[in-house]
Amino acid sequence: MIVQACINGARPADFHPALPLDPEAMARDAAASIAAGAAELHVHARGADGRESLAPDAMDRTVAALRRACPGTLIGVSTGAWIEKDDLRTLVAISGWRELPDYASVNLSETAAPVVMESLRQRGIGIEAGLASIADAERLVGLDHGGRVLRVLIEISEQTLDEAFAVADGIEKVLEHAGIRRSILLHGENATVWPFVERAAARKLSTRVGLEDGKELPDGTMAAGNAALVAAAVGIYRGA
Repeated sequence: MIVQACINGARPADFHPALPLDPEAMARDAAASIAAGAAELHVHARGADGRESLAPDAMDRTVAALRRACPGTLIGVSTGAWIEKDDLRTLVAISGWRELPDYASVNLSETAAPVVMESLRQRGIGIEAGLASIADAERLVGLDHGGRVLRVLIEISEQTLDEAFAVADGIEKVLEHAGIRRSILLHGENATVWPFVERAAARKLSTRVGLEDGKELPDGTMAAGNAALVAAAVGIYRGA
């Protein structure tokens, strides 16, 4: 049961004044987030133009900076299809990484998910299976019964709380029925960030918070940055 810090994501540069976009800024934010109580890091590397990138140069610089700033901390990255916008470029990029992350999130809703997962396995990188729907959960079960993933990431985009909880419950039922016994990380966004943190804490599951998900604290005020969001989540866990 951990709080994972997701420090930038696909957010535009003007989303928050403290959004870290280069390796040095990400490393500073990562260190502050770990000090605030995060146990792991999830980042989206950026190229020199500030855009998300899986290219080896961008990924290697980012992962190396995080390793220096947070030695011993598990580091995860995204492999979202929107980053390279081409499945072959995604696979070529993964094959060229020299500074390897500990794990990578793979969205089961994406067509190339199976081959991306296999590419990561060949490189010894753990897989965080991203499930946003019941269909995603059923696909994971059909692929390999979830037996070879590091954990399951339930990430819900629905913004109505009842709908979001219903989807999450449906995903968990599919996993339970299939006998998948992997740790679960609950991940909301925008309106569902804090309800999902509270749900995760109450059920002794892991969660993810940071400027990837939203910029407001539980009381609705703007957070100073990622460390403040992490500290709020850790406080909820301690209260639970």
